[in-house]
Amino acid sequence: MASPFIFLIFFFIFRVHHAILDPNDFLALQSIRKSLHDVPGSNFFSSWDFTSDPCTFSGVFCHADRVVALNLGDPRAGSPGLTGKLDPALSKLSALAELTVVPGRIYGHLPPSLSALTNLRFLGISRNFVSGDIPAGLGNLRNLRTLDLSYNQLSGTIPPAIGNLPELVNVVLCHNRLTGSVPKFSSQTLTRLDLKHNTLSGSIEPDSLPPSLHYLSLSWNWFTGPVDRLLSRLNQLNYLDLSLNRFTGSIPAQLFTYPLTNLQLERNQFSGPVQPVNDVSIQTVDLSYNRFSGEISPMLANVQYLYLNNNGFSGQVPASFVDRLLAASIEILYLQHNYLTGIAISPTAEIPVSSSLCVQYNCMVPPVQTGCPVRSGTQKIRPAEECNQWRG
Repeated sequence: MASPFIFLIFFFIFRVHHAILDPNDFLALQSIRKSLHDVPGSNFFSSWDFTSDPCTFSGVFCHADRVVALNLGDPRAGSPGLTGKLDPALSKLSALAELTVVPGRIYGHLPPSLSALTNLRFLGISRNFVSGDIPAGLGNLRNLRTLDLSYNQLSGTIPPAIGNLPELVNVVLCHNRLTGSVPKFSSQTLTRLDLKHNTLSGSIEPDSLPPSLHYLSLSWNWFTGPVDRLLSRLNQLNYLDLSLNRFTGSIPAQLFTYPLTNLQLERNQFSGPVQPVNDVSIQTVDLSYNRFSGEISPMLANVQYLYLNNNGFSGQVPASFVDRLLAASIEILYLQHNYLTGIAISPTAEIPVSSSLCVQYNCMVPPVQTGCPVRSGTQKIRPAEECNQWRG
């Protein structure tokens, strides 16, 4: 392999004739190339010939004589990606505004020196094998708008300094091994926060997330405590997933008036009545496996996929549910494992093949034979002593 001195001779020849690339950027790209390799089946680095203009390399984008964007790896679907470690020399690309790494087999830690990239607006290193802590120094990247470190093996806590970044729009840290609590996010432009599939814990403070959020996923963690005051502030949400945690308390009625298309609250410890104030137009509502109680609100009859099973709902199923079910407007209506006492549907009624109804294990004999999920069990009726105890 040619020495760095020879490469520098080529660099200065090109710089004289073509006015290309700052020397620091040239040397940084060399270091990056030495630390990363194509996974078999990838030929991303085939164009990285340092006897030619580095601004013509795959994934390298220049403005004047500086590298402003670096996209490492072939972005086409199915590309096997790269392997190796991220070199600390990345920090020498001081004009860099965008840094992405395609899915592959990059391993090792995130270089703390990334904190020197103060012009960075987009940092995306997802679906690799990056481990260790998230560097606290990323809190120095005051221009950062998107931080995507999802689908890696990162551990430790989310540095509080990241929550203080003023320009954040998207934070995607899902599918890692992060622990600790969620820091307060102060950016009033934050629209997406995805922290699902970690081992985060603690309660979420009412003022810890900005009302600008459109997408919030905290599922598959160990969060606890109430969220009613928090949710009362997030009235721009169109996607909310808090499933598979240990959240408690009630949910605010106004939640059902938000522009949501998907509401996932299943497998928590939420309790109390569910009382929307108006007809609910959310396509999917999953409140299953909680401790909700009271009667089922007719305001939920417009929901296309409705999961209310495994709660403490009681009373009659509103007639509007039956009407919409038979009209194939409701595709899933799961009411099993509650304390319901009746549903006004004829035993000869034909439920559309596109719709599913399950009402077994309630305080009534199911009036129609319907296909229920296997996990619902084989018992059709809840034992009388359980029903009497619930009423008492």
